[in-house]
Amino acid sequence: MQMTRDDALKVYDILEETFPDARAELNYTTPYELLVATILSAQCTDVRVNKVTKVLFENYNTPEKMVTLSQKEMEDYVHSCGVYRNKAKNILAASRIILDRYHGDIPDTIEGLMTLPGVGRKTANVVASNVLNIPAIAVDTHVFRVSNRLGLADAKNVDGTEKQLMDIWPESCWSKGHHLLIFLGRRICKAQNPLCEECPLTIYCKNYQGEVANG
Repeated sequence: MQMTRDDALKVYDILEETFPDARAELNYTTPYELLVATILSAQCTDVRVNKVTKVLFENYNTPEKMVTLSQKEMEDYVHSCGVYRNKAKNILAASRIILDRYHGDIPDTIEGLMTLPGVGRKTANVVASNVLNIPAIAVDTHVFRVSNRLGLADAKNVDGTEKQLMDIWPESCWSKGHHLLIFLGRRICKAQNPLCEECPLTIYCKNYQGEVANG
């Protein structure tokens, strides 16, 4: 069962108080750098991606520079990120499209971003909400797990979760809410052994009230 909108807003307010510095933890200085970093972050930690991009972006931080790399050279840079051959191929192909179709700038809509190789809805939402000022909720494993545990959503997949979060929270909460849920998931509401005793949301949490509190 999904919680009420009133409770959902209370949850948002508590999360803001708990994690006032919630933000993207990928390091970037331009929209293009965030796009590349987010593509690399699939099935990889932000900590690992930041180590890779620190080296990569020293010399290859624009699509013009990136396309000068061969597939093998790109793979050598990103091999520690997992699924590195596909990621290298997609980043090079996306960079070429950005140059040929968008004059060197990343697409400025979610739909446009999703036409790029390696960019699904989650990646597009991350980029749109952080650098394009487009309200969006990117649903990764943390957001999916936490929102469904809490009862902010009651969905079987990421698309359903995104739609329900967009419905229960006003648009002004979407982009920051994504970061707040990730911070909660990484620091307290972990996949294994969630730290319920440290969570400020137990009185609203569907999982805690229904399972943990009742043993």
